[in-house]
Formats: sequence, structure tokens, C-alpha cells
Amino acid sequence: MKYFRLSQDAVKALADTYSTPLLVLSLEQIELNYKLLAENMPDVKIYYAIKANPDERIIRKLDTLGGYFDVASDGEMRMLNQLGIDSDRMVYANPVKTNSGLKVAHDVGVHKFTFDSESEIEKMATATPGGTVLLRIRVDNPHALVDLNKKFGVHPDEALELLTKAKAAGLDVAGLCFHVGSQSTSSEAYIAALKSCRKLFDAAKGLGMQLHILDIGGGFPIPTLTEEPDVAQMAAAIYKVIRQYFPDTEIWAEPGRYICGTAVNLITQVIGTKVRNNQQWYFLDDGLYGTFSGVIFDHWDFELETFKTGKTIPATFAGPSCDSLDIMFRDKHTVPMEIGDLILVPNCGAYTSASATVFNGFAKTQIVVWEEVYKAIQAKLELATAG
Repeated sequence: MKYFRLSQDAVKALADTYSTPLLVLSLEQIELNYKLLAENMPDVKIYYAIKANPDERIIRKLDTLGGYFDVASDGEMRMLNQLGIDSDRMVYANPVKTNSGLKVAHDVGVHKFTFDSESEIEKMATATPGGTVLLRIRVDNPHALVDLNKKFGVHPDEALELLTKAKAAGLDVAGLCFHVGSQSTSSEAYIAALKSCRKLFDAAKGLGMQLHILDIGGGFPIPTLTEEPDVAQMAAAIYKVIRQYFPDTEIWAEPGRYICGTAVNLITQVIGTKVRNNQQWYFLDDGLYGTFSGVIFDHWDFELETFKTGKTIPATFAGPSCDSLDIMFRDKHTVPMEIGDLILVPNCGAYTSASATVFNGFAKTQIVVWEEVYKAIQAKLELATAG
């Protein structure tokens, strides 16, 4: 599958037009990613995890495609409500919810929740009596880039007790959910989780609970510097097992990274150079407090395309702030560069701008939609070629 990637000429034309740093979003890529999952997992309700990238234009695009939304806070619920997204298309998928989050859920009509502890039952039953709840099951997957099960998920041995208590509290105990971890490149963890959940569905039925929803979470991967996973094949393999074990169950998925990760490119440029401790340093106009926040919060190693050829050297890349923490990469090999050189960073749509700050007074990086600026950029390129 081809992913959104700007050409060298487009990078220069965009930088000349909008300055840098600049994020370029392709809504066409968002649609392609959504449809790939939908085609390989038919009948699965796709809840976009908006924490990965809450850009309003992404949400509106997914809305037009009939998507659903995974929200984790009062702010995300308010935003979707203001955009006219029906509350029935949201699941409050934070296993530990704030009082303000539960109040907003009640006010806007969100009634689907996930949980993984007894302390959460009374909170949900009080704030939204009769709410529909899914119990989150722990899934061990050390191969995931970000192992979310270190923080969330109840051990399967404790699941039936919590389901029983949630039912006794008057909640609509509808099913189970799990998350295999972010950037999971194999279907194996999903399949193991599906088998575990099937056993729990059967055990719950023996206790008089008819579970009818299973949420398989997110975790679908995007290309890295060393690997390009076949997500279509992966999704198809997972779906085959889903239909084997859960033929009559409503299935949800909560992809975040896969939907938005490949849909954004960053254009940044070198603003300073120096040699420190016998190594070359390059300072960029976007950094760890901005789009490259994913280095810390997402453990991501970004590709830096310089459009140059030649012998490479190990270099340190730092951001523009006055904080010594603002260093993205050390010993990253690159062709030597100069001030003003442009760098393209593809596949940077997930957990980047979403976690960026305005530390040190630097504004968040501007985002433009490729499909909206494409014609103007093409005209500029054609004019330059003719000249």
C-alpha cells in the first residue's frame, strides 16, 4: 500500500509558501486507511481513538465515512459534541474516569464505557445509571511498542467477579474489551486474546450474563524505519478468527495510530549547526516540545529525509527551545547539512501534534490539508518549471 509522502519539489514549494515548520495532512490517506480496515474486517464498528490525533478535519472526514469514536476525557467528548457527533457513536474508553468526564458523559448522553476495577463500578452506576459497560481484560504482549497492559486490564481470573458486581450495580454488562498494545506488528496477540475472551463469554453465560459485544482495541501498526507491516493481511487474519469464535457478537475496534499515522508529513529545516564533543549537531525549527514529542511519549524513531546523497555521518538533532532536554536524536546518520536545508519527516500523524506544547513560547506547528493546497502548489511548481 502506498502512503502519503511529499516529493522534494512539493516540500520546497510548501516551505516557500507557508514557511516552516509545517505539518501537511492528507485526508485522502485518512480515508484509505479507514477503508482498508473496513474492507478487511467487514461489520466491525471502527471507533477512531482520537487521542492519537484530534485534528477536527480528521474527525469530520471519519464522520462522513460513518466512523465511530473512542474518547478518553471530558474535553474529547465536548469537542465531538460541538462538532455534532451523535453521543451514541462514542465510547468512553478510559478505564479510570474523572468526575468531570462522567458528568460530561451524562450531560451529552454518552452511555458506553470501559472499566477494569471495582472502584469504577460505583462511579459509573452513580453518574450514568444503566450505562453499557465493557470489562477490559489484560493481554500480555511484550512485543508491542507501547505495552498499555502495564497500566490497564484486569487479569482474566478476576473478570467474572467484576462482571457480576457491575451487573448487581444495575449496569448493562454488555461485553469485554482488550488492547494488545500500540504498534503491534503481529496478529498473534489478538488471536490469543480472542481465545481468552471466548472462554470468559462462555463462563459469563453460565452465570446468567449474555455478553454480546467484544472490543478488540487498537494496535494496528504503521511503517517504521525497518519494517512495513501488511495491515490488510493482519486484519483479515484477525477477522477470520473473530468470526470463528464470535459469529453472533457485535465487534468493535479502536484504531488510532493506523488511521492517522501515515496521513501527515512534517517539513522542518536546519536553523543552526555546531560541533560538540567531536560530533556534528543540527538544530531544527521543530523539536521535542513540538511535533517530535513522539520521541518521548511514543518511543518513536522518525525518518529524516534530507533529499541529499553522499557519505553519511553520525549527528545529534536538537529542537529550537532553550532546554537541554530538547534533543531528539543522537548518533543518527545523515548526509552533512547546512542552515536552511529542508527535511521531510513522513508518517508523523500519530502522537506528535497531539502531544505538542507551546513551551518557551514556540507556537504549535501549523497544519495544512494537502488536498486543499495541492492545486496552488502544483501551479507554483509548473510556473517554476516553465520559467
